[in-house]
Amino acid sequence: MANYGTTHRPFTTSASPSISQDDESKNPTRKIRKQIQFTCPFDIPPTPESAAVRIVRNLGIFGLYYVIFVWTVLFITLVPKRKVSLIFLVAMTEVTFLYFLLLRALPESVLLHKIIDKRIVVFLLFIITAIEVILTGAGIHLLITLSATIPIVMVHAVLKITEDLVVNEEGCASGELAQLALV
Repeated sequence: MANYGTTHRPFTTSASPSISQDDESKNPTRKIRKQIQFTCPFDIPPTPESAAVRIVRNLGIFGLYYVIFVWTVLFITLVPKRKVSLIFLVAMTEVTFLYFLLLRALPESVLLHKIIDKRIVVFLLFIITAIEVILTGAGIHLLITLSATIPIVMVHAVLKITEDLVVNEEGCASGELAQLALV
């Protein structure tokens, strides 16, 4: 009566078929496992010169992403108490976006592309934004944000290996991909 609903099966041992070496070579997943190589996108540079080269290269490649990272942290720090500074930050961001849209809308403009360097314009927009933030009383927020994010950016720029990045030249020529680097 104690065994309602349970079934007992006799314990049997069966010899499992052994896989020979010939069967392993025919297995397609075995071949795929041999072809997969795991690589780490980060590595410590061997010399200070290679670290400097990596920093310059990664600032060129990931420059816009670094700027967006710093801007996002500054935006988050200004949200709770510095509403006026936040409005100035958003306004200067819109001015910067309009400048870059103008660059994309007029690709043959000699004035915008050859005479006025976009790095100078971005630097001036940064200086104007920093002055506006300081004048509205949020200078300490800007200082804390820069002191917290620039070391993170520099560590990423030193450790990130960019030799494995592939750029599709056909897509860039046809206008399908937008280049996101500031330099």
